Amino acid sequence: MKVTGFSFIRNGLKYDYPIVEAVMSILPICDEFVIAVGISDDNTLELIQKIDPNKIKIIETVWDDSLREGGRVLAEETNKAFQAIGADTDWCFYIQGDEVVHEKYHPVIRQAMEKWYNNPNVDGLLFNYLHFYGSYDYVGSSFKWYPKEIRIIKNNKSIYSYRDAQGFRKGENQKLNVKPIDAYMYHYGWVKDPRAMQLKQENFNKLWHSDQWVDENVAKAETFDYSNIDALKLFTDTHPVVMQKRIAERNWKFSHDISVNKLTLKDKFKHLMLTYFNIFIGYKNYKVK
Repeated sequence: MKVTGFSFIRNGLKYDYPIVEAVMSILPICDEFVIAVGISDDNTLELIQKIDPNKIKIIETVWDDSLREGGRVLAEETNKAFQAIGADTDWCFYIQGDEVVHEKYHPVIRQAMEKWYNNPNVDGLLFNYLHFYGSYDYVGSSFKWYPKEIRIIKNNKSIYSYRDAQGFRKGENQKLNVKPIDAYMYHYGWVKDPRAMQLKQENFNKLWHSDQWVDENVAKAETFDYSNIDALKLFTDTHPVVMQKRIAERNWKFSHDISVNKLTLKDKFKHLMLTYFNIFIGYKNYKVK
């Protein structure tokens, strides 16, 4: 069984992405790694080249910034990396530049890949998600955060990145058949120095919207205001080893009163159904087999 990791990145330093940590977090269970590196305004290419030249294959790309509808360019870049994976690979492990896998899940992930890679009815593996917000001490607890997503897929080239690269589809817009696994993806996209977070908000929204929309809807400021959040809970477990240095070097503070709850009635109902009846009401970009 051969496993190839894949990802994409551009301006990883400028926007303070933990891309090195992301790649390193799954590299031990990958035989190789393919990453599409877009032409950047910083030293992102040099950063990626230093990780592990023996395992990592870099594809230099040019982003089509005219693809503003729904973050489509992100899916295009994901597909470039996926299509570059050789035919001898069985599983393709996708990770985005702000996602990290805890090393404690490596055995579970490996076992799941071994169990299902010969099953033609399984297209991918479904991860649980933790979305960190403001600092490394809090995670989002409302339904604005997606609870699960596909991050390992079969090396089937009829599969492609969907919409803004959050998930995958196959063939004629078909959802993938997946098996859930008892492993979490740690999403750090909302944990940055407030200055870097503000810069990301002002520029990243342009992948979805026009300049006029960004001007009208994204507040101009020196730092990002993390206080406008509906509900958080404390994170009391450990972070991945690859994240320890980054966490120790954090140079900002964020605190939140977890008793403050701004959930809508709709979200409260969803929470009730999930907590007491184990029924999830929401968007699912997959079919659990």
